[in-house]
Amino acid sequence: MPVSQAFTPPDNKQARAYIPMKKIVSTKNAPGAIGPYSQAVWAGDFLHCSGQLGIDPSNGTLAGANVASQAEQALRNVEALLESQGLSILDVVKALVFLTDMGEFKAFNEVYGKFFKDEPPARSCVAVSALPLGGLVEIEVIAHK
Repeated sequence: MPVSQAFTPPDNKQARAYIPMKKIVSTKNAPGAIGPYSQAVWAGDFLHCSGQLGIDPSNGTLAGANVASQAEQALRNVEALLESQGLSILDVVKALVFLTDMGEFKAFNEVYGKFFKDEPPARSCVAVSALPLGGLVEIEVIAHK
């Protein structure tokens, strides 16, 4: 390809034109961000939710010392984010799960299956060495309106 036809990345103003709608989401019904990120962001018809730890939003602490209790709270936090935007767990098209111990995969799946009973979303599950605040599980999702 001649140099004159080489791809030139758009500047920020041009790049923003490619996103039909970008809207930052925040709700008090889920734990607040513990860093420089948003709880969720709309991009067009897709809601991208940041990873949710098993933090109880009423007191800011982890909901128990095991994967099952933290996974349940993390999924309740996901539901709260979705519901704040008029969506439900049924609108989730992709989930990404982080576990600090793959030995807890079965226990996690038991809880996860209670939330995603019919037509579960695509999912990835990876092991990580650690999570913020000593969490055992973190779940992020993408939902479609």
